Order: sequence, then structure tokens, then C-alpha cells
Amino acid sequence: MMNPKQVLDVQVSKGITAAQSNEHLRDRSERAEKYAMTKGNYDPTRKHLNFEVVSGGKIRPVDTSRNIPERMADILRFRGIKDPNEGLPEPKYRTVVNIIFGGSRERMQELAFGSQKVDYEKDADNSHIQRKADIERWAKDVYSFVSGRYGEQNIAAFIVHLDEINPHVHCTLLPIKDGRFAYKEIFAGKDKFEYSARMKQLHSDFFSEVNTKWGMSRGTSISETGARHRSTEEYRRMLSEECTSIEENIKRHQQVLGELQTDIRLAERRVKGLTTMVANLEVQKAEKESLLSAAELDLKENKGNAAELAYRIKMLEKELQGISRQLADKQEKLQTADRQLISLKENMDAIAERTETLKEEAYHYSQDVHSKVDTLLKDVLLEDMVSEYRSASVQMGESERQLLDGSLMQSIAERGTEVMHCATMLFLGMVDDATTFAESHGGGGGGSDLKWGRDEDEDNRAWALRCMRMASRMMRPAIGKKPKR
Repeated sequence: MMNPKQVLDVQVSKGITAAQSNEHLRDRSERAEKYAMTKGNYDPTRKHLNFEVVSGGKIRPVDTSRNIPERMADILRFRGIKDPNEGLPEPKYRTVVNIIFGGSRERMQELAFGSQKVDYEKDADNSHIQRKADIERWAKDVYSFVSGRYGEQNIAAFIVHLDEINPHVHCTLLPIKDGRFAYKEIFAGKDKFEYSARMKQLHSDFFSEVNTKWGMSRGTSISETGARHRSTEEYRRMLSEECTSIEENIKRHQQVLGELQTDIRLAERRVKGLTTMVANLEVQKAEKESLLSAAELDLKENKGNAAELAYRIKMLEKELQGISRQLADKQEKLQTADRQLISLKENMDAIAERTETLKEEAYHYSQDVHSKVDTLLKDVLLEDMVSEYRSASVQMGESERQLLDGSLMQSIAERGTEVMHCATMLFLGMVDDATTFAESHGGGGGGSDLKWGRDEDEDNRAWALRCMRMASRMMRPAIGKKPKR
């Protein structure tokens, strides 16, 4: 086993969906389970080997009775902490940190299964495989590391998956400090430079406190390289989860829009009803005021029975006071209903706009996924072509081999890493560095007097191809020299 390395990947989010929780807990419907089997490197015959670490570092089977969002709610309720995203039409606070812990595939398989022969082919039966104690001890060490650094009370789930090709831990952590969510204070820092420094330190501490004794080297964190060190299945799952998250956001927004439309219709009916009531009360008030004025005038001019007129005036004043109170109440309620209706319409406009934005994000994300998959397929295709060339060249005769002498394929197959590195420097305009690199690695066949540079009308693809061809020439050994291996 060549220098096994640790893996540590930190991803922050504004919550965790039921779909993501089901993925972590392997709590899928039969249909979803079958779909997962067809799409990934899951082995259902090893699913029973999965486990989780809970309070006190105890090992237990994965508990699916409560999903991770429910576990989080329980933690917050018990500690009297409010989820800042609760009640918002769209979450905006970072309340969940997902950390993947693992290591080089062979080392993690050794910890999990020892010397047992596991068949990693699709549809293989590994039901006889037993979980080894080392993976449990390693997981406990990782759990202790997380608990000591971030607080055991903040761990919502700590699941160990042994049913994928590379065994690993999924830790769902709540970034809480002093009774409040504090992601920036705990993880991000004041800027990207502090965040990078903290991630590097986290990776170093994880190595020194845990993986030194488990025979893994520090490796390079994803935050340092910007790369996603995932297996094909982990990469597929990552894309699937991101896509699911976007789709769920759109679905949730559409549901909110439907509810708002219902609320708006009710509010409009209420405004209409109150407007009618106010209009009727204003008519009644005007009528009573007219009758009161007439009665007061008759009393003043001694027209009719004074006692009867006085009594009538008293009753009209009483009725008028009642109407005025009702009118004031309905006018106040109408103003409130108007404000609520305006607010609902504003919310609806905002949600509708955000929904359209999410749909655009989903479209662009779809394009991005295609681009990433396209790059992945090209990488695999190149690796396969190189492998086939090397196998075929062994069986070629001298005359056949000469046909490929000096070709880009031969150069990539024999010295792929060096050619790619040299081509990258050429593409970036670092000609002197590329020349020095080629010469220091046994090259020199490209010559030093060649005119080199990018043409004004040359696109990236054409320029990249020319850089590859030039790098291939530069990495050839100079005449009379043998290539360094």
C-alpha cells in the first residue's frame, strides 16, 4: 500500500433536507433503494455493516427512527436555541456543517474488513463479510476529535458507511457556540484567508491527533487545492444531492406561492367585505346625522311635542354613537387588511422572483453538471487510451512503433505528467519556466530558438492544442541524450 493519506472535506449548508438525511441514514424506500443500486457503487449486502457513534463514543446500528432534521430540532429544543432559519420563506443562515472523514481507499478497506476478500463488483454478495474492530476504534477516535474541538452536544449525526467502495464518516455538526449559531466565528473567520488558514490547521490537527497512529499521512485538504477528491460514486452523489437541493427549493417556493395565493384571495375578500361595511355605515351615519339635525331644528322652533322631540334626539345621538364606533372599528380593520394584502402581494412578488432565479440556477447548474461530467469522461477516455497504447506498443514490431515515434500520443503515454505540467506553463505564458522544467527533466528536443506566443485570433482550444504539441516536443530528450525516467 503506497503512502495512505487521510481525507477531510468540510461543506457548509443552510440546513439539511429529508432527502439528504435519508441518504446518510440509508433510510430509503424500496424504489429509491433500487434506483441507488443502479446508479452507484452501493453494496446492499454490506448495508448492515454501517453504524453510528453516539454520546459517550458508543457504537450502535444506524437509527432511522428519527431523521437528521428531527434530531437537530430535538437538540435545539432541549437547549432552548432557536433555528434562525425557522419561519423564513427561504433559509439564509448557515446552520449545518457536514464533514466527511476518511482516507485512501485501500487503508480504509483494511480498517473496515481486514484481510477478508470483499467483492466490489456490482451485484456481488458480501453478506458474509464482518465488520472489523479497527474501523470502530478509528471512528471513535474521529468522534472524540470532533467532540473535543466543536462540542459533543453539537453533533447531530455521526454515520459510518461501509457499504460504499471507500469507507468513510459523515458527520453532521451544528456550528453553535455560547448558545447561538456562530458559523463564521467557529469556521469561516473574518475573510477567505483566515478560513483557508483554519482549514489547513484543522487538517493538520486531525492528522496529528488521530491519523498518525492509524498510519495515514496528512495529505492535502480540499480547501487547499480547490479540488473535490471523491470517488466516482461520491462525485455522482454530490451532484445528485446538489440537484435535489435545488429542486426541493423550487418545490418549496412553489408551495409557498400556492399558499400565498390562497391568503391573497382571502385577504382580498376581507378587504372587499370591510369596504362594503364601511360604505354602508357611512350611509347610515349620514342618515342619522340628517334625522338628528331635523329633530334639533324642530325642537328649537317648537314644532311638535318637546318631550317627544327630546327623547327622539337622545335616541338618535345614541344610535349615532354606536354607528360611529362600528365605523371606526371597521375603518381600522380595513386599514390593517389593506396593509396585509399589500404585504402578501409583495411577498408573493419576492417569492415568484426568487423561484424564477432558482429555475435559472437549476438550468445553469444542469449545464455545469454536463460540463463536469464531460471533463470527467474526457479524463477517463484519455487514461484508457494511454493504457491501451502502452499495452499495444509492447506487442508492436519496430516498424509499427516507428510510425508513432514523436507523436503526441506516445509522448503522453510515456511522460504524461511532465508533458501536462510543461503545457500548462506554456499556456499561462511562462515560457522560460517551461523551458527550464523541460531541460531539468531530461528534455531539450524542442529547441531554444523557436518563436513562441499566442496569436491574437487564436481561441483557447487551438492555443491549448499547440501548447500540448510544443510541450511534447520540449520533453523529448535532446539528441545524444537518453530520457530521464
